[in-house]
Amino acid sequence: MRIRDITATTLRFEYPSGREFDFAGGRCNARVSTLVRVYTDSDHVGLGSVYSHPDIVRTIVEEQLQPMLVGEDPADVERLWHRCYSVTRWYGRKGAAVSALGGIDMALWDLRGKAAGLPIYQLLGARRHRVPAYASALLWKRDVAELREEARRHLGRGFRGMKMRLGRNYAYDSAALRVVRETIGMENRLLIEGNARYPLDQVKRLAPEFQAANIFWLEEPFLPEDPDGFRQLRPHLGAIPLAAGENEFGLQGFRELIDGRVVDIVQPDACRCGGITESLRVAALAAKHGLRVAPHTWSDAVALTANMHVLASLDNGVTVEVDQTGNPFIEELLTVPPRVEDGEIAMPQGPGLGIALDESAVERYSLPKGERVPDGNYSDMVFGLRFHAPAPPYEA
Repeated sequence: MRIRDITATTLRFEYPSGREFDFAGGRCNARVSTLVRVYTDSDHVGLGSVYSHPDIVRTIVEEQLQPMLVGEDPADVERLWHRCYSVTRWYGRKGAAVSALGGIDMALWDLRGKAAGLPIYQLLGARRHRVPAYASALLWKRDVAELREEARRHLGRGFRGMKMRLGRNYAYDSAALRVVRETIGMENRLLIEGNARYPLDQVKRLAPEFQAANIFWLEEPFLPEDPDGFRQLRPHLGAIPLAAGENEFGLQGFRELIDGRVVDIVQPDACRCGGITESLRVAALAAKHGLRVAPHTWSDAVALTANMHVLASLDNGVTVEVDQTGNPFIEELLTVPPRVEDGEIAMPQGPGLGIALDESAVERYSLPKGERVPDGNYSDMVFGLRFHAPAPPYEA
């Protein structure tokens, strides 16, 4: 089997009026992701995805990396990863370039599994056949009472853990924390995302409330450029773990988090950090240092599935993130969408990733070839000045 072609397809969805959500970066009005397909001279097509600047990703995948890989054996995953990395190193190492090559890597792993007739996680040693999953939502509300209904909805969908966004101001954070914990009970996991918004003194002020609520982890209380903040906060959290990694790339970047004892739980994302290959390297380094792994996912069901395969192969894996903000790339992209039962998702049993795209959904959300991403607030990426309206600084 040889690689014949590689393509990148931008997916875009715009929330209907009234369904946008507010968060630290302003008001999210749309979502975006990129599908990568690796075509071979056989019937097999490898599938991957990338969560980064779509126009840059398409250029890297189709104009630089595709010519480097046509004619190669897709089973030679690790060698091809290094080839892609070497030719993008000068402008890559972190950011869109390593994310783009990760999408190709994901597709190559899909092909490797299809050639072997096995799911990827079984190729990797299969530590479990179901993986814990948590609902990722509970964004800022005008009235914290609205969080109660939403939390009940997540429980009704089978989740036994959920992540809420704080980092707004002290009054909101304290009240929202109480409402959600009271709603879901102490028997379910409550995870806190700080949106990298906290002044050190304010998150220290909240630490006793986090401890009383028995939160499962505190994620990104500070910007990724502030590792010292994480280290200064740790003594005030007691047994609460610190988590981060969605804004990190490659083994080198995660080595800075791990060797520097910045976090207790690392969060690589196969569609961000460099693919399945690099996620496994990060997980191995974390295990060497006695740390746990909880893959980040915010983009689409292809990336979610890839992260599930990584998690299912790990002894130090914790849980996987499932976007519950009405994202159709999670809910509509696959012929069989991920289904949570009693807090877990069963692993796909088909070869490779074990999933199939719903091509009608792909067609519905694909941007025409060559069309640039329209202006908008895409939660992690903002295009156009009028959509750049981040929340004011954290208030005591």
